[in-house]
Amino acid sequence: MKRSELRENIFKLLFRVEFNEKEEMKEQVGLYFDDIPLEGEKTISEKNQKYIRDKYHAIVEKLADIDKEIEKVSDGWQISRMGKVELTIIRLALYEIRYDDDIPAGVAINEAVELAKKFGGDDAPSFINGILAKMVA
Repeated sequence: MKRSELRENIFKLLFRVEFNEKEEMKEQVGLYFDDIPLEGEKTISEKNQKYIRDKYHAIVEKLADIDKEIEKVSDGWQISRMGKVELTIIRLALYEIRYDDDIPAGVAINEAVELAKKFGGDDAPSFINGILAKMVA
């Protein structure tokens, strides 16, 4: 599985945080992988499931710090007002920029914009690009 496909799965799993209580997320992680074949997607190998789970948990662990940083640079946009898709993409990309040494900032931003094109609204790619550009400046 390509890294962009892994990232998309992490995004989909991280997106569930917005709709479920923290206590429910362990079950949601299991349900996510159980539902993949039902959605017509190919099954995910154990190795890739572990990578997705580990990265998801690492992001959730840093979520409070990530959100504080987003709030600092998003002039006029409180996190509570952001679209859930856009917020999730920004969280994922910011984690990669700040905490994942294997991923260059430019790649994280580019991949975030690609996710925004696929899952976000018309303005999502430029909004996400603008927020993330402020974070690496």
